[in-house]
Amino acid sequence: MAVPSRKIPVAVLGATGLVGQRMISLLDGHPWFELAEVAASERSAGRPYAEAADWKLPGGAPRAAARMIVKPCDPRRVEAAVVLSALDSSVAGEVETAFRAAGRAVVTNAKNHRADDDVPLVVPEINADHLALIDVQRRRHGGFIVANANCSVIPLAIALAPLQRAAGVKRAIVTTLQAASGAGYPGVPSLDLIDNVVPYIGGQEREKIESEPLKILGALAGDRVAPAPITISAQVHRVPVIDGHLVSAHVETERPLDVAAARAALASFRGAPQELGCPSAPDPVCVVLDAIDRPQPRLDREAGRGMAVTVGQLRACPVLGLHFSVLGHNTLRGAAGGTILVAETLAAQGRLA
Repeated sequence: MAVPSRKIPVAVLGATGLVGQRMISLLDGHPWFELAEVAASERSAGRPYAEAADWKLPGGAPRAAARMIVKPCDPRRVEAAVVLSALDSSVAGEVETAFRAAGRAVVTNAKNHRADDDVPLVVPEINADHLALIDVQRRRHGGFIVANANCSVIPLAIALAPLQRAAGVKRAIVTTLQAASGAGYPGVPSLDLIDNVVPYIGGQEREKIESEPLKILGALAGDRVAPAPITISAQVHRVPVIDGHLVSAHVETERPLDVAAARAALASFRGAPQELGCPSAPDPVCVVLDAIDRPQPRLDREAGRGMAVTVGQLRACPVLGLHFSVLGHNTLRGAAGGTILVAETLAAQGRLA
């Protein structure tokens, strides 16, 4: 483990949005990283952060961040070598490519580069070895991009990974109940969501849940990742919950796996961030509950300071063999916190030196 000898300066792109605000909140007092710069749209650039950001989290913006002048998202104006991107996907692709070309290390929560062959799509407990792909990018581009996964994919992949290691995963049928905050701010109109469930989420949400776990659970093969041979069928729903995405999964394994063995595999699951002592790493990664009515977003989304996932409803499935429900905090583990954990893993591996 390469614990930084001094704090690493980082910039946050898209700093005024909901995920950007979460990043800035989590970076306040961080033991390894120091917020050095904030950047956002031209509309916000040139203004103090406290004035430019319509702060939506409890309390006000951290004092140090509040005084910073927002910069444009331009590598000629942002100096930090390490960049955390909370940009909206409508602009993230081009901006992040420009920062990579300028030799920067970019860790992004946006979807734009997740499917690129040489961009690792990382849930660090599962596939920290995929970070080796940044060496391929450095040869090609100078800098590199590492992508955090979709906010529903992360808890799903974390629950599938120990089952895959124990018995192989063949296919899964997945239903998501996704919180309103996953749509950003202001998000879904209140009259569409109150007293309602919307069985559709734009931005190819269903397709991401069907494809991203295959890359995360796949194997590094030279300058790309060979996807795991798993078939996933997903249906997505937006529900009137503020934070916390709940995923119900029916899973068929390659080899027989009973409920007791599945529970043991989930409860003992750990990975690189725990071994490396990353500050944001939850331990345990999976909180396994036996209560008949859990997990619930309001009761369980803060597990592990919002960085753990909670698994319940673990039982035999008469169709595919195994069923579970898994809950993750979508703006913490699924977005800002997950992105910072990826950056911590890079730092612990000595890749941000």
